[in-house]
Parts: sequence; structure tokens; C-alpha cells
Amino acid sequence: MIGRTLFLYFFRRYLLIVVQFFCAVVVIAFLVDFTEFSRRASGLPNFTVAAGLLVTALRIPQIVQTAIPFVILFSAMVTLMTLNRRYELVIARSAGISAWQFLAPLCLASFLIGVSMITIFNTAAARALTYAEALEASFRGDAGGAFNAQRLPWLRQRTDEGVTIIGAKKTAQRGLLLSEATFIRFGKDGGIVERLDARQATLGNGAWTLVDVTRLDAEGTRETLATAKVKSGLQPEFVEEQFALPETIPLFELGEKIDAARSFGLSANAFAMQYHSLLALPMLLVAMTLIAATVSMRFARLGQSGSMILGGVLAGFLLYVVSVLVKAFGSSGFVPPVVAAWFPVVVAAFFGITFLLHKEDG
Repeated sequence: MIGRTLFLYFFRRYLLIVVQFFCAVVVIAFLVDFTEFSRRASGLPNFTVAAGLLVTALRIPQIVQTAIPFVILFSAMVTLMTLNRRYELVIARSAGISAWQFLAPLCLASFLIGVSMITIFNTAAARALTYAEALEASFRGDAGGAFNAQRLPWLRQRTDEGVTIIGAKKTAQRGLLLSEATFIRFGKDGGIVERLDARQATLGNGAWTLVDVTRLDAEGTRETLATAKVKSGLQPEFVEEQFALPETIPLFELGEKIDAARSFGLSANAFAMQYHSLLALPMLLVAMTLIAATVSMRFARLGQSGSMILGGVLAGFLLYVVSVLVKAFGSSGFVPPVVAAWFPVVVAAFFGITFLLHKEDG
């Protein structure tokens, strides 16, 4: 069994490198995201540099949460390569310590990082992203098209007044706040009664409250209203399933949201995919550590470092592509979300363990 002193030494060295990579990712992500966000939003009258910096800062935790598997991959690679170059792994191996033993502190650290990410960090990231969306929704101007979402969500509601089709270019507060919203109201006879275009729409108790409204009735008469109300029987859980980003809901609330959405007859696949992806994250980070070991454990000779780094980059890229594909399949319902979430973990772990077994036991 590896000694406590050596275990803690490897553990601390690895955590220090993880922190360094983490800080580097935060800085790079902040600069890139702020540049892109400023490009899209600079034409809006309500945009300021301070507001842009705040929105970017609030979005960074979610970006980092997405990038954490690669932080772990490269941190583990650098840690093992550094230990190799200093002959510390050679000495450890000569003392009878197996690869499983000196990888144990790294795997434990990765697992603990994953647990902290899905508990403390995920909750903060979800709250921050919700607030960032609300700030984005507050921006409006003639260049409002700059905030078009990748998809335009629509839903249909029915009340005793008829049917209303609701769409929005941007959503916030888990779908309860709509920006650049459109309400098309149909009467009981199926004819269009009116169209309402609002700067913002908020779902309250039994009604949508619209602000800065342009109303167009069936006769083509247009008028501007400061506020308007549209009766609604929609429950917040239903609207969240249709409009809300799964990333804006913390792990501890996802289970309840999934049950509520399914009680309305909705699939909730996107929420379920997010839920199982978060649960699988600690083991995914452990698997990434094992992947790093496959390209970093050989004795470092002149000219080998480049191939090691390239191998790690390719392994991380392939795993990322697989993760994106299966997550898309899981969110769309083609694959059960639990299978889609754990498939990359199993593949990465199988590859890493197989390599280590071959190297240690022949």
C-alpha cells in the first residue's frame, strides 16, 4: 500500500496543477466570451461595458463546468509527465509501487472535484446563468435581432377565451420571462383575434403580463400599449420544460422538475439528460484521469513529449465528440438519457483500465 506521505504528495501536486489550469481556463473563457458577447450586443442602446462584463462573469461558471473534463485530462497529463521527467515515478516504481497505487491519489482528487462540481459549483453556476439570461433579456433596441436564440421556442395554451400561440426570441428565469415575445390569440371559432408583440412577458398567477406591447387586431388596426395581460392556465413546470435551459436548473431541483414535467405528459428528456450527465461527472473525471495515464506514464525521452501531448489532445477531442453526440441523442429521446450520460464514462474508463492492465500485468 502506498505510504500516506507519498499519497498526500501526489494528491497536493495534482490539485495544484488543477487549480492552475482552472484559472487559465477561466481567464481564456472570460476573454473569448466577453469579446463574442460584446460583438453581438454592442449595438443595443442598453448595453454597457460594465453590463457586458457582468453577464460574461455570470456565464463563466457554466462554461467552466462544461470544460472541467478537459481541465482534469490536461492536469493529469502534466502531473504525470512532470513526475516522470523528475524521475519520481521511476523511483516509486523501483520501490515496488504499482501504477494503480500512484494513480489512486489522482483518481481520488478527480472524484472529489467532480462531487464538488455537481453540488456546490453546479448550484452557483445555474443561479448565475439564470441571472445572466435575465440581464440579456433586459437589452432591447432596433438591433434586437442580435439576440435571436439558436431556436425559437413556441408553445400553445388553451383557456376559456380560446387558443394562444406563444413564442419568444429569448427566455430567462427558467422560461418564465420572455423577451421579444409574440402572442397570437385565436377565438373559439378558430379565427385570429389579435397579435401582441411585447418587449417582455412574465408568467404570473393565472396570466401573462406583457410590457411595451404592440397590438394588431383582426382588422389590421395597430396600437401601442404600455402593458397588457393574457389569461393563462399554464403551470410554471410546463413552461420550464418548453422554454428553460436545463443548465439553469441545479442538480438538486432537476429530479423534481422531471417528475413535474412528466406529470403533464411531457418527456422531459433534456432535463433527464442534464440530470444523469451531472451524476456521471465524478466518474467521468476519474475516467479522464485514466485516459491521461495512458499517454503520460511512459518514461519521458527526448522527442516523446510532443506525441504524448498530441495523443492526449486527440483522446480528449474524441471523447468530447462522443459526449456531444450521445447527449444530443439522449435529449431528443433516441437513446435513454441514463445510457447516453454513462456511455462516454464507460468507454473512457474501459480504454484507460485496459491499457493499465496491459502495462502492469502484460
